Amino acid sequence: MFAVGHSKTTKVQKAVSSLMADSAEVFYVGVDVGTASVRAALVTRDGHLKTSAQEPITIWEPHSDHYVQSSSEIWEKCCSVVKKVTLGVNKKQVRGVGFDATCSLVVLDQSFQPVAVNQDGDNLRNVVMWMDHRAAEQAARITSAGHSVLSRVGGVMSPEMQPPKLLWLKENLWENCWNKAAHFFDLSDFLSWKATGSLTRSLCTLVCKWTYCPPEGWDVSFWTSIGLEDLTQNNFSKIGSMTCSPGSSLGDGLTQGAAADLGLDPGTAVGASLLDAHAGGLGMIGADVKGFRLPCENQPITTRMAMICGTSSCHMAISEQPLFVPGVWGPYLSAMVPDLWLNEGGQSVAGRLIDHMVNGHVAYTQLQEKVRQSCYTSGGGIYSYLNSHLHLMASSCSAVDLLGSSLHVWPDFHGNRSPLADPTLRGMVVGLSLSQTLDDLALLYLVTIQALALGTLHILEAMKEAGHDIKTIFLCGGLSKNSLFVQTHANATGLPVVLPEQTEAVLVGTAILGACASHDHGTIQEAMVKMAKVGKVVEPDHSLQRFYQRKYQVFRCLVAHQREYQALMNTFGTTL
Repeated sequence: MFAVGHSKTTKVQKAVSSLMADSAEVFYVGVDVGTASVRAALVTRDGHLKTSAQEPITIWEPHSDHYVQSSSEIWEKCCSVVKKVTLGVNKKQVRGVGFDATCSLVVLDQSFQPVAVNQDGDNLRNVVMWMDHRAAEQAARITSAGHSVLSRVGGVMSPEMQPPKLLWLKENLWENCWNKAAHFFDLSDFLSWKATGSLTRSLCTLVCKWTYCPPEGWDVSFWTSIGLEDLTQNNFSKIGSMTCSPGSSLGDGLTQGAAADLGLDPGTAVGASLLDAHAGGLGMIGADVKGFRLPCENQPITTRMAMICGTSSCHMAISEQPLFVPGVWGPYLSAMVPDLWLNEGGQSVAGRLIDHMVNGHVAYTQLQEKVRQSCYTSGGGIYSYLNSHLHLMASSCSAVDLLGSSLHVWPDFHGNRSPLADPTLRGMVVGLSLSQTLDDLALLYLVTIQALALGTLHILEAMKEAGHDIKTIFLCGGLSKNSLFVQTHANATGLPVVLPEQTEAVLVGTAILGACASHDHGTIQEAMVKMAKVGKVVEPDHSLQRFYQRKYQVFRCLVAHQREYQALMNTFGTTL
């Protein structure tokens, strides 16, 4: 009887102890606003995701190259996903909140109400998206003016940055937008303002996308030279008078109204925001790699490159001293990791290009039917099926990669972000036949992934020539779940690829902001080591080195030929 009673007592004690342990646990909420969805996660102090949730957001395309969204809808979806991930949690255990978002431009009036950014006049559509290229002509003009601030963006102003977008709004929507606008925010800064009421901007957004340069600050001569001198008034109040490092605590935390919207306690700490790619970098680049036998072990963090791959891709490398890389953004001081310089390369389309190539193929309907009949409907869907199909196409003694010997893609269907920084470049496919079978679709899918991997190699080479010494790639984002994409990047670059333990490394990175704002971790560097973790290492197949050397030669020839064609046709135009 005593033994039984003791057993029952022990079980009760264990249950009570467990509840006490749970009540003592603290959490941080990371909110990530991507291109097409808003996600949130509840993250523990050691970087593990407890729960996550996702909601779609609307994208409107009112004109070619115009992509707009609604900041009101985005905030509503942020509130929805935060409530979902914190359901049933003692709100006092939620110590901090962090936000990240795409580098989209939000426009508000003097009363902080949305202002339309297109001729249709719909004020709710007040966000010029990152991938909106309406300002290509303005970007080209800014580049041709050659101001010294361009040295920090690879020498070329991208239409994805904010100055050309602002100039487009002034030149094309003076009455309906520019005259009414009183506040211009990067989307992630809009979210932190919405949460706290603080107008302080993150150095991440202002340095990376607005030409702000600490410690000097704004360059009045630049804004005046491009015709936006009105933004210099009142100490640049419309675009940001106050700045702070990512993860700094903003205001007094969540306001009463924002706390009610999010279902959290007023005063909960909110960290200064990050761009979405930079949050991914924060969520993995500082991970402890002991025991994984990686070339970056016992080496400084500067030997690592973070790749964040989703709709587009970003390649983040840091250095102790400023390194100027032609065609690559930066160097940016404290834009991701405080007191370190950041260079940011990237590809304007990655996952979106893969979708475009696959969905637009004649055999796509057949592919969908095959997936419906297979075991892949509950797994990775069409891409898991295609990966398996490619292995069946390859002979037993040959690597899948070799199937791409006679078909080649130049992947810049939406212009080149890095390292050529040429938004006029377009995609190319060489080696097509009249055949339109499922095999042909699988091959096109394969060589598209190979082209993206060779684009990464192109960026790596530019960074290496400028002084970076990258030994290991840390990769996260939606495409990190595609085994073919990951292995191809390892094979093409010859470098090991590290995948994070938590597949949603972007959300971990954003939660790190909340952890720092709450002062539960003293610094970003400390939080990275404790919250970022290695999950898997994918080693390159070195037997494919010669194949990718030759494939890379073809890759470089493709863009050289495209520029020759452009020059020929431009010459023809001048003779008419």
